[in-house]
Amino acid sequence: MPARTVKVASTSGLHARPAAIFSQAASEQPAAVTIETADAGPVKASSILMLLTLNVDHEDEVTLRAEGEAAEQSLDTLAGLLETNLDEDFQDR
Repeated sequence: MPARTVKVASTSGLHARPAAIFSQAASEQPAAVTIETADAGPVKASSILMLLTLNVDHEDEVTLRAEGEAAEQSLDTLAGLLETNLDEDFQDR
């Protein structure tokens, strides 16, 4: 199962808006994706409620794992989102 570890760039971590944007993007991926921290998880990346339970802050490392069709592509897309400050870059959405 492919995996990717990334640092979360959003200033609020994976809370509120960034979690909503990320979970929506995860639900649109062809592969099933999970996310975990060193202390918690794995949880479904497409579940905003489960994301919030991870309590991920700014610059925390998370690991994404994907299984199924286009797993690497799904990881690329979601890792790219996490490496973006979603608090600023998606303000108008």
